[in-house]
Amino acid sequence: METPDNAMPTGIAAKDWAEASAEPQYRAAVIDLLGALAYGELAAFERLAEDAKLAPTLADKAELAKMASAEFQHFERLRDRLAAVDAEPTSAMEPFAKALDDFHRLTAPSDWLEGLVKAYVGDSIASDFYREVAARLDSDTRDLVLAVLDDTGHGNFAVEKVRAAIDADPRVGGRLALWARRLMGEALSQAQRVVAERDALSTMLVGGVADGFDLAEVGRMFSRITEAHTKRMAALGLAA
Repeated sequence: METPDNAMPTGIAAKDWAEASAEPQYRAAVIDLLGALAYGELAAFERLAEDAKLAPTLADKAELAKMASAEFQHFERLRDRLAAVDAEPTSAMEPFAKALDDFHRLTAPSDWLEGLVKAYVGDSIASDFYREVAARLDSDTRDLVLAVLDDTGHGNFAVEKVRAAIDADPRVGGRLALWARRLMGEALSQAQRVVAERDALSTMLVGGVADGFDLAEVGRMFSRITEAHTKRMAALGLAA
């Protein structure tokens, strides 16, 4: 997803962490953000390792194991960064555990293909959200967030496998399209819940600490995320 603002960074976005973190509310917002991201990466690692058990071939199992390993490496980078800025990593992650665990509980895949669609659609929605926020972060935090959002290869892998399954049996497409729509709804619901419950994060989004966000911009942000979701559905060969 493209960065929504191509202008030169201003305000917080033009500062490094040492300068930006002098503002206590901004520091709290970043720790929340890194805590949410870290738990998300840890949960992604667990989920991919679990999904590997559903893989139909040994090659598929190995591919998912490799992706799970990449997610764990992302988690370690975030954990280490939290420790480096004097935030206790477990405490930073704990406020987000229930919402993410609830999301995964409510969207447990029933088979291999649903697992692939969930990883592709669900993870991409989260990544789009974090990339939007990253554009308003200090330079050091922004670089870290964008680095851990790098594609682990799951996108192309999921598209290839899902499209092949639909080609082999077109009826699969209808079921997976319904599943993807459910994932979209649950992902946005959980994201909004997390933001609403964390004052520092919500202030960042609506314009207190992070320059450039206001309520109207939040609406446009979610519109961009929805548009990107529609394009991914098309890539999978599914109707949005």
